[in-house]
Amino acid sequence: MTLPPFATAAEIAAAVKAGTVTARAVVEDALDRIETVDRAVNAYSEVTAERALVQADAVDSACAAGRGGPLVGVPFAVKNLCDLTGLTTIAGAAITRDDPPAADDADLVTALEAAGAVCLGALHMGEFAYDFTGENAHYGACRNPHDPNRMTGGSSSGSGAATAAGIAPISVGSDTNGSLRVPASLCGVFSLKPTYGRLSRGGTYPFVDSLDHLGPLARTSEDLALAYEALAATASSRDHAWAHHAVEPALPLAGPPARVGVLRGWFEDNASSEALDRRDRALAAFEDTTDMTIEGAAEGRAAAYLVTNAESSEFHLPRLRSDAAAFDPDTRDRFLAGALLPAAWVARAQRVRRWWLDKVMEAFAATNVDVLLVPATPFTAPAIGQKTLTIAGREVPLRPNLGLLAQPFSCIGLPVVTVPVFEPGELPLGMQLVARPWREATALRAAGQLEAAGFTAHAPVAIAEALRRVA
Repeated sequence: MTLPPFATAAEIAAAVKAGTVTARAVVEDALDRIETVDRAVNAYSEVTAERALVQADAVDSACAAGRGGPLVGVPFAVKNLCDLTGLTTIAGAAITRDDPPAADDADLVTALEAAGAVCLGALHMGEFAYDFTGENAHYGACRNPHDPNRMTGGSSSGSGAATAAGIAPISVGSDTNGSLRVPASLCGVFSLKPTYGRLSRGGTYPFVDSLDHLGPLARTSEDLALAYEALAATASSRDHAWAHHAVEPALPLAGPPARVGVLRGWFEDNASSEALDRRDRALAAFEDTTDMTIEGAAEGRAAAYLVTNAESSEFHLPRLRSDAAAFDPDTRDRFLAGALLPAAWVARAQRVRRWWLDKVMEAFAATNVDVLLVPATPFTAPAIGQKTLTIAGREVPLRPNLGLLAQPFSCIGLPVVTVPVFEPGELPLGMQLVARPWREATALRAAGQLEAAGFTAHAPVAIAEALRRVA
């Protein structure tokens, strides 16, 4: 087997297992590519080259002895809120630089390495994950590989950019209000936000405990499913929210055609014509579709905002009191605003979360659809430094509204796969496929169906623009 340039995770694992390429050679090539490309993208905050080469040699030794997991030799990288042994987990902040280094790896790093994957390092992110843009006051903007003058989205900015630029076949990010889905949409890659509690958060820097999810990004639905199965194979004693729930196999992706509910109403009213055009292209891949309107999305989004503000500010309040000037001013202001929220508002937001979840589950039951389909972002990637957007005829602040269509599903913990839908010459924009709780495999199969249909659902390597910028 010959390994093609910018091979997928599945192709890399097959080649390493077959012995036609070594894990060390794959990793050395990945490290060389990071050296060339990341100067233009700014996706990595720390490259762990020595660790990666040691791990690659261990993978090669295991393969020679007839052992090896489903991701043997596959390079991956993680958002820098995931612990890597010996490194300080800075979580995109400056105030954390002097914190003690991590004593152990995050659970999901351990899970991927147990499957044979090789960690390349830690990735750029918004400060403390409170960001939708990919702009960081301390470490600069992460740049979209499709157009380095545009945003990646955040807060898993480096995860989206590194995967799109071909410098991490698989990456791990986090999603609290859309921090996986926004960069996946703007950078044109696949992502999975699993059911709340499905994947362990052990060994990660927290943002909002009752909303935080971790999940993978990849350039194909098959790679996404491979990564998810590896991540879901590990139990956790370090995450109180980790659920002891049986995992349905995600592979193979082939299965019955998906029944798709097309969310209209509020979701259409807050999407651009471009986003709706991409949605209609995606719908052409599915034969069984149902138009749906679910009341309460705006209230669900508001509840997510209130819970986010309240929980995150409480966690960061001691450092805000001791060294507020060390925070990104935008992040600091959001934390301070959250600290002033009345307790009654937060209590009501928690009740609204349950009410909105009931609305969505009633809609699933009434229509018997497998997944709900809705754009992941209202627009394609804005320019770096842009401050406002026009949505539904209103000019609104850009930073909070990039996650407008993602947030309603954050506070109710449902699994969501983001699928890129774009043609050559277009900027990416993704679709969300939302499934019932614990039905990650259902959403992944629907993503595979969309990708296989060829209706502009793809994630090609976006490297040309980045390389031109370096030159």
